[in-house]
Amino acid sequence: MKRVQTVVPAMALWLVVTTLAAAAFDAHAGYYYPEAQTQEVYISDLALAEDTGKRSRAAFVSGLASQNSKLGYPPGYHLFAKGTELEKLIVVATGDGRYDTLFRLRALLASLTSMARTTDLFAQSNQPQDLNFLDLCKLIGFTQVTVSNGKDVTHQIKVR
Repeated sequence: MKRVQTVVPAMALWLVVTTLAAAAFDAHAGYYYPEAQTQEVYISDLALAEDTGKRSRAAFVSGLASQNSKLGYPPGYHLFAKGTELEKLIVVATGDGRYDTLFRLRALLASLTSMARTTDLFAQSNQPQDLNFLDLCKLIGFTQVTVSNGKDVTHQIKVR
């Protein structure tokens, strides 16, 4: 009986550890980008837009890609929406020497803010000049934004 008592706590601990490991598992790491070296949580006071959903997130990513294609030169990054509900936004650089530091990745997010301010969703807010790209991601239901140089630098942001 004593042996069962020591096995049960060990089994419970194993379940907790494997559950936490599974929750931390990133299915896209190692395929689209390397494992994240840095992470943060961005908390936005904005509520989800009423008509937000998988379709709106797909349209948003397609819209930004379309804007990039009209620039007349190859884009410096690619955008993807992944996850069962397309709730994860992935931004990956297209070449070496780009976005290879956390500061450059944050600058990329700032430049995406400028592009996002041209969307109708941003314009509908009371003060669009006070919002940033991560606020827009929150509005349309992205829960995670991952930015990477696609080689050795990845930063992941949980959007709440």
